Amino acid sequence: MVKIKKRNGETIVTNPKQNKILKKLYSTVSGRIVLKILTAPIVSEIVGKYMDSPLSKPLINRFIKNNNIDTSQYIMKNFSSYNEFFTRKIKKGKRPIDYNQKHLISPCDSKLTAYKIRRNSIFRIKNSLYRVSDMLKNEFLARRYDGGYCLIYRLEVDDYHRYCYIDDGFKTNNVFISGELHTVNPVALKKYNVYKRNCREYTIMHTDNFGDVVQLEVGAMMVGKICNYHGEYNFIKGEEKGMFMFGGSTIIQLFEKDRIRPDSDILKNTRDGFETVVHLGEKIGISL
Repeated sequence: MVKIKKRNGETIVTNPKQNKILKKLYSTVSGRIVLKILTAPIVSEIVGKYMDSPLSKPLINRFIKNNNIDTSQYIMKNFSSYNEFFTRKIKKGKRPIDYNQKHLISPCDSKLTAYKIRRNSIFRIKNSLYRVSDMLKNEFLARRYDGGYCLIYRLEVDDYHRYCYIDDGFKTNNVFISGELHTVNPVALKKYNVYKRNCREYTIMHTDNFGDVVQLEVGAMMVGKICNYHGEYNFIKGEEKGMFMFGGSTIIQLFEKDRIRPDSDILKNTRDGFETVVHLGEKIGISL
């Protein structure tokens, strides 16, 4: 069971059915065989076309009901497809941005964990294990973040799937890394406990208040398409950076040593094995 806490300290459980299915997929031989089929490019392509088509519209009301979506927060209309609904926009004022320059904000609605980066630290992301160098496929860049923080924002299917910039600054071009499929041989799984590593895309954000921040978006199983709007670009705090298409997704941020301090409740929850519910635009730490 995924352990989650709200910022008021309340412990909650989200999507128990989904968590049960994922556990079966990743922890059994039969489940891993199914995963290999589901992650095949042709399957993702077919599912993606279906989710973009009017044929997927009947899924919308069922999804709203099954996940208790509060539709009053969103701009609702006659969506032409499930993906159009999935990337729906939130109403103005529902996610206020904290513009205090020293305040680090969450880029998205998610379940957050915060870890100190040690040499060869291993992080669990989407049922795969990564080192920072694995995430970036760039050992030299990864070393810059030794001693800093790795923030992992896990979005579930019922979360708002658009995300924003956390400060004013300038970003580099996006670097796309295609996913890898690993063997399902139990020996390999025992050694590294990895079935697959997802497609992902990162950029370096030269921010005014938090130093050089790497932000990496990780695609989900099946579709999980990453849609970043900008290449090289001057951005402002709270401006929309991009969105994820159908599928739960993850955002990872890397901060250099002595640049930020996450809020104490987030650090404590992480130490205790809990994720913390955060929302786009809210304070989650401070600059140093």
